[in-house]
Amino acid sequence: MTNAMDEVRRLIKQDDLPGAVRSLRPHAETAPIAELARATRALADKAGFEDLAAAARKAVKRTHEPQALYDFGYACVERGIAFLAVAPLREALRLLPDSRTLLAELVSALEDEHRHTEAAALLAARGDRLPAWPETYLLVHNTLFAGDLDTAERLVPGLPAPEDPQWAPARERQARQVLRSCQSRRAQRSAGHPDPFGPADLRGWHYGLTGGLLGTLSPYGWDAGMTGRYAYLGDTHEQCRHGLARLGLALEAAGRRPGCVSLLPGRSERILGLAAAAVLGLPAVPYRPDRTDTLVVAYDLTKADPDLVRTLHARTEGQILSEHATCWTEPPAVSADFSTLLCQFVVPPWRDDERPEEEIARDVAAADPAPDGGDGAAPPDPDEAFRAFAAGVAPGWLAAPRDRVSSPGPVPSSRFA
Repeated sequence: MTNAMDEVRRLIKQDDLPGAVRSLRPHAETAPIAELARATRALADKAGFEDLAAAARKAVKRTHEPQALYDFGYACVERGIAFLAVAPLREALRLLPDSRTLLAELVSALEDEHRHTEAAALLAARGDRLPAWPETYLLVHNTLFAGDLDTAERLVPGLPAPEDPQWAPARERQARQVLRSCQSRRAQRSAGHPDPFGPADLRGWHYGLTGGLLGTLSPYGWDAGMTGRYAYLGDTHEQCRHGLARLGLALEAAGRRPGCVSLLPGRSERILGLAAAAVLGLPAVPYRPDRTDTLVVAYDLTKADPDLVRTLHARTEGQILSEHATCWTEPPAVSADFSTLLCQFVVPPWRDDERPEEEIARDVAAADPAPDGGDGAAPPDPDEAFRAFAAGVAPGWLAAPRDRVSSPGPVPSSRFA
């Protein structure tokens, strides 16, 4: 760990705090906890995080005290560096194995790191001693997000209603996710997917967990760990037009014909909304939260006004939300009903185009809707398979709140650190 500490100090001296944090990741569960705490304290002092610095300072000297380890781990989770919380919380739980508080915080840290298989195993190891709320709920959650739908489906009926009403929305959300996932698996089987709900079924899992239809799969980097997602995307008019074609297929397959396209404020939103209106043959109107029977078009909801986005969570009757580029590493506050693609970073094709929005929208509508051929390594994603899947899940589509889902689920993809 000495070399790692030297690297942390060097990066801190260069004011490269993200680099310093990344340099600790490989050592987070192998280095002595005291050394991790020293490195974390140095980072916290530089960042001005007094709570984290104080907790790390205590952990350096009290590595055998569960409270000090818990405080250190908790502060790491709260400051968004959950990977540094796992080792101290695991040690604290070893010292106090019956602590529900320590168990819950360790599960939280593992969830933040999307290590759902480990979280589920940790909870399942308690056997019949595992309380219903929130522990068994968390077991179902992590089992599902780890990709074990059969076990999650078996566990859900035995989970009683929570005594604390604050857990009621979580229980309802979980029940919807399990039900949708079962419907999604059946639809993928009917659509001829080679491995429905397997570790590469991005479209199936995306619908099950978020309730949204994923219009396209990235044709690049499939064999390099992307599995249908993009990391960095330099977008094109043609990609936008292909997404609108898939959106049209989804609406047709589901028997939906909205009366208009609602234009959200924002240049990218208006451009894509105007293009959607032209492609679908619908009038374009300004967005209004209570407008029914409409298609709301967004380019990237993470760039939209947060207060406006929150108005989209509770579903207005007949309202359909479409987002072109959905961020899968830092998802927006709501899950769109339709997403053209999943990416980490996106550059709109009109970023340097200063022409009027209407002109750019006409170019998008007139672009070639054919899919990008990609690098030749991705499996085929024909219109017929997408149409069949959309038709298969149509009875449950557009039937629930647009809950945010922070985890990418059981389908892994490579990402920028």
